[in-house]
Amino acid sequence: MTEFWRTQHILASGIVAAVGVGVTYVSYTAEPAQAFLFPRMISSVFVVLALWTFGKAVIGKTKVGNGLNRTAVINIAPGLIVALIYIFWAAKGLGFYTASTIAFFILLTLYDPSPHNEARTWIKRVVITAGFLAVMYGLFAMLLNVFTPREIFF
Repeated sequence: MTEFWRTQHILASGIVAAVGVGVTYVSYTAEPAQAFLFPRMISSVFVVLALWTFGKAVIGKTKVGNGLNRTAVINIAPGLIVALIYIFWAAKGLGFYTASTIAFFILLTLYDPSPHNEARTWIKRVVITAGFLAVMYGLFAMLLNVFTPREIFF
């Protein structure tokens, strides 16, 4: 069973490293170059860490835990589906801030253990989502001055 978990770790870290290399490539080839300075720095750091983790997994120097069991995969799947829709369609199709707000609200609703039949918990989710959007806007648009996907609303 340890070999199965090790293979699972190699596969997962390899996928993360491949996505990281792709994101880093896009950040270095996108124009205008000045607008992608922050994504270049962040993606470079993360791709180095991802490749390091992948390398450790391949040579067997990483601690192999219990891996993901069926229950964990089922718990992660809805969030992964929302994230993939957000990344590959919603951020560009709806605008970065609109899509981020919708995706965050859906994820918060999916994983919040509070009861879903009380108005108080829905108000809390809306307030947390609004706070999240305010932080995202302040960070990306005002502090870092990075370009975000702009389409229908923002």
